[in-house]
Amino acid sequence: MDRTYKDIQQITLAVDCIIFGFNDNRLEVLLVHRGFEPEKDRWSLMGGFVGNHENLDDAAHRVLKDLSGLEDVYMEQVRTFGKANRDPYERVVSTTYSALILKEKYNKELIEEYRAEWFPIDELPDLIFDHKDMVESAIRRLQRRVRTFPIVFNLLPEKFTLPQLQKLYEGIFQEEMDKRNFRKKLATMDFLVKLNEKDMSESKKGAFLYRFDEKKYNKTKNFTI
Repeated sequence: MDRTYKDIQQITLAVDCIIFGFNDNRLEVLLVHRGFEPEKDRWSLMGGFVGNHENLDDAAHRVLKDLSGLEDVYMEQVRTFGKANRDPYERVVSTTYSALILKEKYNKELIEEYRAEWFPIDELPDLIFDHKDMVESAIRRLQRRVRTFPIVFNLLPEKFTLPQLQKLYEGIFQEEMDKRNFRKKLATMDFLVKLNEKDMSESKKGAFLYRFDEKKYNKTKNFTI
């Protein structure tokens, strides 16, 4: 007996975005306080269903733009969550994406409209469904990626200090790093350009500012932390 696609169970496809930001020297995740059922008034990731004529990547970028107003953002696919009972309301398979954004660039009015808030990764509230697993999976991937790719600079302003960079890595790995060893590794990276400017906000002596030179990095592709 011939069967068509219409005869087969239809499954809803969704995307969920784990949006990371580096705020006040802490790695944080942007969460939404849901204003609708199911699970109204609980915290969740920002997500949405994939349209019939929409690519996965396009859906993820749409969701991110709807929440933050940002378009040109570093984003990558993390993994797919497909347990049969992950959503008690219907059969939904969700693919997660992680995004790295700068707090000063997003649209604050949109954040407020969605009742979204930043939470440190070690102080997350209770999340709906399997969203906690999604966040933990994205953090593990981020920890692997930042060791060999310079994606952390998407979380920093154009000019930053070495203490800020170390704080960011410590936030990602959730552990303190030895300052001397960390600086030794940075000293081998000629794409970290020291500027003749200082950040005087945290000490009288101040800390020199640096910038990431992507063109220099692309010539060597050599990055290991």
